[in-house]
Amino acid sequence: MDINTYRIENALKTQASEIAWLIMEAMDYDCCRNFAGPHHTLDDFHTMLTELVEMEHSQYSYRNTLCAMVGDQLAGVLVSYDGKDLLTLREAFIAKAKEHLGQDFSGMDEETQAGEYYLDSLCVKKEYRKHGIATALLREAIKRHSDQPVGLLVDVTHPWAERLYTSIGFRFVNETTWGGHEMRHLQFMSL
Repeated sequence: MDINTYRIENALKTQASEIAWLIMEAMDYDCCRNFAGPHHTLDDFHTMLTELVEMEHSQYSYRNTLCAMVGDQLAGVLVSYDGKDLLTLREAFIAKAKEHLGQDFSGMDEETQAGEYYLDSLCVKKEYRKHGIATALLREAIKRHSDQPVGLLVDVTHPWAERLYTSIGFRFVNETTWGGHEMRHLQFMSL
């Protein structure tokens, strides 16, 4: 199988478990442990997140996910949605976190807003990295949503990720924080 031959397609509900693991890797496992709390494991968080990916109306829904496929293997994902929908979509996360983890995240910071198409989670499996898959996922999301600015947050401790984004045309908007991390807000503005 040629890693350089991949295709970008909409996710399927049946891919939920695998998508959930990739979202967790994009979030950072320490962040996931923090969400899970002291009495729950990463597996508990994965179970909850898988249910969110399977849902029709959730920020992590398979309906909001692009997949990069190499043959029949999932190589990477990009989860994204219209910023104006964040709070409505997040309601599912808040409910599932209470149900599965006994945690209340209703006061969580907003990472996007109306007027921006938001790229929430991007991850390519290690064995498929350095083949242009992340770039292809980003370009596909930009192409599909070129009617408005496309934005994302990048952790200041991930300069390699910021280099990828700026190489595609994302530009710095402002410094911000999310989840206790210093972040940089970047946007791609279509011409």
